[in-house]
Amino acid sequence: MTTTSADQEILDALHLVTNQITNAEERQGQDEMAILVGRALRNDRHLIVQAGTGTGKTLGYLVPAVLSGRRIVVSTVTKALQDQLSQNDLPLLAKALNETLDKPITWTVLKGRSNYLCLQRIAELAERAVSRLELGDLSPKMKSDVKKLVEWSAVTQTGDEGELSWQPQKQAWQMVSVTSEECPGASRCPQGESCFAERARAQSQTADIVVVNGWLYALDIAAEGTIVGEHDVVIFDEAHELEDVVSDSSGLEISPGRITSLASTMRVIIRDDALSGGLAKSASRLRDQLSPVLNQRVVLPLTGEVRETLIELRGRANEALESLRIINTSDDTAKQRKLRAQSVCTRFVNDLDLALQDRTGYVAYVSGTADRSALEMRPLDVGSLLNESVWSQRTAIMTSATIPINLPQRVGLPAEGFDAHSVASPFNYQRNALLYCASHLPDPAQGPRDKAVHTEIESLINAAGGRTLALFTSYARLNAAYSDLKDRLDFEILKQDDLPKMELLRKFTTNESSCLFATQSFFQGVDVPGSTLSLVIIDRLPFPVPTDPLMSARREVHGKSAFTAIDIPIVATKLAQASGRLIRTQTDMGVVAVLDPRLITKGYGKTIIAMLPPMEVTTVATEAHNFLRHAVNNR
Repeated sequence: MTTTSADQEILDALHLVTNQITNAEERQGQDEMAILVGRALRNDRHLIVQAGTGTGKTLGYLVPAVLSGRRIVVSTVTKALQDQLSQNDLPLLAKALNETLDKPITWTVLKGRSNYLCLQRIAELAERAVSRLELGDLSPKMKSDVKKLVEWSAVTQTGDEGELSWQPQKQAWQMVSVTSEECPGASRCPQGESCFAERARAQSQTADIVVVNGWLYALDIAAEGTIVGEHDVVIFDEAHELEDVVSDSSGLEISPGRITSLASTMRVIIRDDALSGGLAKSASRLRDQLSPVLNQRVVLPLTGEVRETLIELRGRANEALESLRIINTSDDTAKQRKLRAQSVCTRFVNDLDLALQDRTGYVAYVSGTADRSALEMRPLDVGSLLNESVWSQRTAIMTSATIPINLPQRVGLPAEGFDAHSVASPFNYQRNALLYCASHLPDPAQGPRDKAVHTEIESLINAAGGRTLALFTSYARLNAAYSDLKDRLDFEILKQDDLPKMELLRKFTTNESSCLFATQSFFQGVDVPGSTLSLVIIDRLPFPVPTDPLMSARREVHGKSAFTAIDIPIVATKLAQASGRLIRTQTDMGVVAVLDPRLITKGYGKTIIAMLPPMEVTTVATEAHNFLRHAVNNR
């Protein structure tokens, strides 16, 4: 790549930063990425960069973004990456570059309101005496967690849950925080001037770099930019998730559980049995109407009994708002509870109004289970929304270790308005990694195969001496494998949900011979370098559920090409993300084992393999076993 003086300025700054890192390795891909991002910002061109594992993509985009002098928003999907940026990468960058810049770099992290302590909720708890918090029949652990959170509120500077060194129980955190639906706003809250969430939002209006969660950025799009504030550039890290994040954030959900929650919120303020009973009846009626059409699409505009129930709910919600309006109290705590109830109820009314409209371009369907069903509405295509709010307004940088081949079409990027590049990983996959496909196993589409799969897993784990991350495409298959193998293997097997995710990963990392069995939520965001991980197993190709209503609607748009246009890119991206868990440093070695013969026997297998890290491929089990033994012995 021929470099200009502007490119060289970026490289000099990048190397100034990376030289601060102990044992830093030269990364050609990172240099290439930094140059590409710098050129895109200078030319106001949207850019897609696929940056292989180990590229160091965060510094690859942060350095040129800072040097551009423009206001930057970095949108990530995981809170872990938000925290990495704010606690590691940005401080490192500031330390290295501040003396060379006209002014010091400023940054802030902005999360959804429920991620921050609510000082008003804390004050309400304090009124009831911290020493004897009235927490009903909650467990001693729950009471202890709430007390610790109340004490922490007096010393924390941010109120951000991500800064806790321990993990409170979910219900304990909910008692000291509020959702965006509940919050009445700073101007109507006694703690408004001290509010952690409002303070973070104020900082985001002036900081050079704002790091946000992808869902919050999507909500900012829907709110016409009122959350994050004006910015010149948006960087979508983990860009392969962009379509789903925007789709989820742009939709709505109405469920019996939401109605029940509204009734509970109202009962704290109003003891009206008729109102509570009416909401309970509506929740039960909606549950009965949704259960028969579970996981099915619903025709828009809504008709029949479901529409009648939503209209009935609209009336009950209006009654609730009127009852709240006429309440007059001088007690500050009661006032705030009233305002939170009004906020929740108003948001519910707005969603009911949207659900009752003829929403062209949206798909309605019933999700969940018979006991926890929900009516959801999501946009069929997010391209027009992104074009109006992002592509036509600012420069966008999209990056990920794996970029779906049809990402530009899925997110509506203007055909002539972007450049796409790929920079290679610095890791030697051909030497250090092997892709093994167990092509002799039964095809998943042709009947039961658990026994054969479990035998294959057992032999692979024994060859690796433990050191295995086994990923399953359903909880049922995970639990079946765990039940069958936990007593057959001589290694400790950790299972998802037995412990919090970070604690699971800590135990897995500290016990070199242990194994971790998990589902698709561990396909990304898991970083276990070194000898702890030598084998990644994927039980089958991660195809999307065939009956998923939103996916089926999108398939209809593509017709006969749907499998190629929709399903294959999803499978390839997920499999590449899972495979990326294996090699995290220059010296890591191991095997990615796919226990699905379709990767070899079907024509689309070559397309999927082409999107994976460039590993040698084998279908011979003994070759995989020997490679694993070699990897373990050479740690």
